[in-house]
Amino acid sequence: MVMHPLKKSIFFLSLVAGILACSKPAAAQEAHGADKIPLHAIVVGTDTIPVITLAIFDVVDKLPRRLRKERERYSRLRNAVYVTYPYAKSAARILKDVGAELAKLPNGRARKAYLASKEKELKAQFGDKLTNLSVYQGKVLMKLIDRETGQNCFEIIKELKGGFNARVWQTVAFFFGGNLKSDYDLQEDKDIEVIVQELEMYQRYRAYN
Repeated sequence: MVMHPLKKSIFFLSLVAGILACSKPAAAQEAHGADKIPLHAIVVGTDTIPVITLAIFDVVDKLPRRLRKERERYSRLRNAVYVTYPYAKSAARILKDVGAELAKLPNGRARKAYLASKEKELKAQFGDKLTNLSVYQGKVLMKLIDRETGQNCFEIIKELKGGFNARVWQTVAFFFGGNLKSDYDLQEDKDIEVIVQELEMYQRYRAYN
């Protein structure tokens, strides 16, 4: 039977530990001649066995396929959160400012004009960056926008641009495998939450130092 390399190593270490446990230390052998090297030894019965202390080393093996897949999934998610979280924070800030400004306007015409100018401004600021996101990153961004604003993307578009526009963009998102109604769920999206907390802690550390 061929023994796995990791099992061989564990078996070897266990064997050595067993010998040491049932043995008693002995004085070092006396060296005779230039070709002799003094060693510590233990006596097992009538046998004297040399003992050499090796450097500490790690016994490792390749990750199982299941764990490699999980690591790849988490790394991809972590990268997406790091890329899109700043946009979600900006969206929350902009939405708050837009809401405050709309409340000051006297009528629908003024609101429409303001939203048109704001949309043009935001396209110039974020358009190229957002269009370069992958579909997967876009899905993560929608989750994060809901986390930061308390509203999913469908609700935001409906509130600002009307129900018809919201439905149109929902249809577009659907064809790309997305969903503007994606809500952020602390249980379902616990991995995202862990990464966000990690990112927040890192940013606070950078700001402090």
